[in-house]
Amino acid sequence: MNHANPVFIPGPTNLPESVRRSIDLPTIDHRSPAFAEAMPELFAGLRSIFSLENGHIFIFPSTGTGGWEATISNTLSKGDRVLACRHGVFSDKWIRMCEAFGLIVDVIECDWRGPADPTRIEALLNADRDQSIKAVLATHNETATGVRSDLKAIRDAIDRAGHQAMFFVDGVSSIASMDFQMDAWGIDAAVTGSQKGFMLPAGLAIVAISEKAIEATQTATLPRFFFDFKHMEQMTNQGGFPYTPPMQLLAGLQHAIELLLTEGLETVFRRHFKMGEGVRRAVAAWGLDLCCNDLRYASDTVTTILVPEGFNAARLVEHAYSKYGVSFGAGLGKLADQAFRIGHLGMLSEAQVLSGLAVIEMAMKDLNYPIVMGSGVAAAQEWYRSTPNADAMQLSMSDATCEDAA
Repeated sequence: MNHANPVFIPGPTNLPESVRRSIDLPTIDHRSPAFAEAMPELFAGLRSIFSLENGHIFIFPSTGTGGWEATISNTLSKGDRVLACRHGVFSDKWIRMCEAFGLIVDVIECDWRGPADPTRIEALLNADRDQSIKAVLATHNETATGVRSDLKAIRDAIDRAGHQAMFFVDGVSSIASMDFQMDAWGIDAAVTGSQKGFMLPAGLAIVAISEKAIEATQTATLPRFFFDFKHMEQMTNQGGFPYTPPMQLLAGLQHAIELLLTEGLETVFRRHFKMGEGVRRAVAAWGLDLCCNDLRYASDTVTTILVPEGFNAARLVEHAYSKYGVSFGAGLGKLADQAFRIGHLGMLSEAQVLSGLAVIEMAMKDLNYPIVMGSGVAAAQEWYRSTPNADAMQLSMSDATCEDAA
């Protein structure tokens, strides 16, 4: 089995070689002055990624799911009402976590082929005359479906309703890959993880919190200890952690931030759009359907593809892995067996995407899918070759800087 990059799952993503080297460190004293001196630069870089000026950032040894738990446990109390759209596996998972903590969740059932619905959010907030809803939850990029929700439209809906609910966002598969403006969009809590746009192994949950959400921590009564914001902030302000931090991952995070900011966030976003659009054009050439039924909301980090009737997507993913040694994302939840996913986030070039498209084409042809061999690859090639390279600088696979393709 070939264990070399790339993989085409929507996380964990491929690791730049320089990131791999940056986490290859000996044991470091996390109580040393050298560690404390590095913390301000790390958090300043994260503020740039989140587009956050006023607020707080926390890093926990965890994953995005832990970041969700940290957010709700620090800001809410048992019996509080929250409002959430269910339109995929991960939006559903956050809802179920809230219910497990004793929160009352007003669920808006949405089409899994579309985004969260700002109109219905506004209607429910308008109906909440006593303002008992404490938070609106939104999944920015539903990793199961490849659908992106319009966070600004949701913020506008909250404002039009004149509601004081906090606005919490799952940005696990969007932050550091797609445009994200925490301050401009009035987001009160944003959660991501190290294994997606930051191009690291899993193991870090990163949570950004507004001043409004920090105020909510003063009255929140849900239990927390490991994820306690107050204790974490006290220790990080002193240049440490309340428990042993994953030093190697933090070093990798610092390096990944340097890569992203050196490339430039706008260039990072354009690069992800370019990669994703190539995959979408390949799917159209195959004659298959995207799960996302409106391209305005198509994700630039993962594409979810519906297989024709009579075919099994799980078998296709297994065949691509067992015969060609390449991983693609399986369908999740109600899309299991009905869809497969191609991840295109993090460190990925046109050449890598084309190799993935070629492999999945071979796997589909092996299983008698009604496609023309080479059609998807050719469609993506035409898109990539016609798009100016200046709009899609690639992260260097071997250096700490980014190269502008000639």
